[in-house]
Amino acid sequence: MIVRTVRNQSRTTQEDLFSDLKATGTIVTKKTIGNTLRREGLKSCSASNIALKKTHVHARLKFASEHLNDSEENWAKLFWSDETKIKLFGINSSCRVWRRRNAACDLKNTIPTIKH
Repeated sequence: MIVRTVRNQSRTTQEDLFSDLKATGTIVTKKTIGNTLRREGLKSCSASNIALKKTHVHARLKFASEHLNDSEENWAKLFWSDETKIKLFGINSSCRVWRRRNAACDLKNTIPTIKH
């Protein structure tokens, strides 16, 4: 039940799993829950804040391939600006997800952001 719950919703916390199991009549410790998930190859990681859509990936790849052979003088003429993220909703603390190795960029393991 623990692994199935985490596969369906990766942002489930140990407290949520503990209370779900308690409601069904099974009492286990939070450490047992964490050990069970780690045994299944899942680990608790911070959720990624930015997920690129396929259109963004294709646009970046197109830009890179078009400007692959540009000279250093052309690159020196570009103006790069920093981006600032302003959080309009949600909490400022990091969100944890249970995920497998090399699954950081899966959409279910990311937090959508709004950039203006």
